[in-house]
Amino acid sequence: MPSVTSNGIRIAYDEFGDPRATPMLLIMGLGAQMILWHDEFCADLAQRGYRVIRFDNRDVGQSSWMDDLGMPNVLGILTSVATRQPVTAPYLLKDMAADAAGLLDALDIASAHIVGASMGGMIAQTLALDAPTRVRSLTSIMSSTGNPDLPQPRPEAMAVLLTPPPPDRDGAIERGVTVFRIIGSPGFPFEEDEVRRLATLAYDRGFNPTGTARQLVAILASGSRVERLRGLRVPTLVIHGKDDPLVPFEAGEDTARTIPGATMLAIEGMGHDMPRPTWAPMIDAICALAARADA
Repeated sequence: MPSVTSNGIRIAYDEFGDPRATPMLLIMGLGAQMILWHDEFCADLAQRGYRVIRFDNRDVGQSSWMDDLGMPNVLGILTSVATRQPVTAPYLLKDMAADAAGLLDALDIASAHIVGASMGGMIAQTLALDAPTRVRSLTSIMSSTGNPDLPQPRPEAMAVLLTPPPPDRDGAIERGVTVFRIIGSPGFPFEEDEVRRLATLAYDRGFNPTGTARQLVAILASGSRVERLRGLRVPTLVIHGKDDPLVPFEAGEDTARTIPGATMLAIEGMGHDMPRPTWAPMIDAICALAARADA
C-alpha cells in the first residue's frame, strides 16, 4: 500500500484509473477505512475518465494513529455539546481537511473533484471552505452541515455507534456486521457476506477504536459550518438516503439548502451506507457534476 507524508503524518492511499486523468479524491467517514469505497465503485468512476484516489484518514487503517493524543471523554463531550457548551478535541475536522490537502500536495495535484461520505462529507465541506481553489467540485454524501438544530440520530443508531467493540477479533468483526445491519439501508438487500468480508479486512488492516473516538470528538468539537457554507461558491452535489437512521435525511436537505446552487439526489430506501444498487445513480450524478464543473 503506497503512502505519503501529509500534514506531518503518514497517509496510506491507492489509486484507480489513468494517472494523467482529472483527479477525484474520495474521503470516507467515521472510523471507516478507504476500503469502504468499494473497489468496483472506484473502478466505475475511473472508467468514466477520472484518476480516482482513496485514502485512510488519520487514526484508521494504515495511516498514522494519533495514540499519543489519548482517549477522549466522549460521553462528557456529548453532554457538553447537548448543553451547547464549548468543547475541545485532540484535533478537528480542519486538521483532517489539511491531511487531504497535503495528500494532494504530495501527489502534485493542484485541484480535484472531492467526494466525501458521512464524516468524509464534513471533511470535504471543510476543505472546500478552507481551500476552495483545491476543490473542482464537492459531493457530500449522507453528511451534514453540523447544524445543531437538525434532528438527532435514531436511538438505536446512536447506541450502536457508542457501544465499545469487543476486544477479540471475531467479536469485533461480528459487531461490525451488526453496526451495518442497524444503520444500513432498509430498502435494499443486506449483503451479509460482503459486509463481513469488509469488516474482516478492516480489522486486519488496522483496528483502532480509540482513533474512532478521537474522530467522533473532532466532529463534535468542530461545530456548525452553516454560516460559512452559505458563502461557498463551489459546484456542489448532495446525496442522501431518505431512510438514514444515523444522519437523518433532513441533514442532507439542510446541506443542499445552505450551499448556494447545490443540487440534491435523494435515494429512497437508502440508509447510512451505500448499497450496490445505489452505485449507478450516484456515479452518474457525481460524474455529471464533475463534467459541469470542468466545462
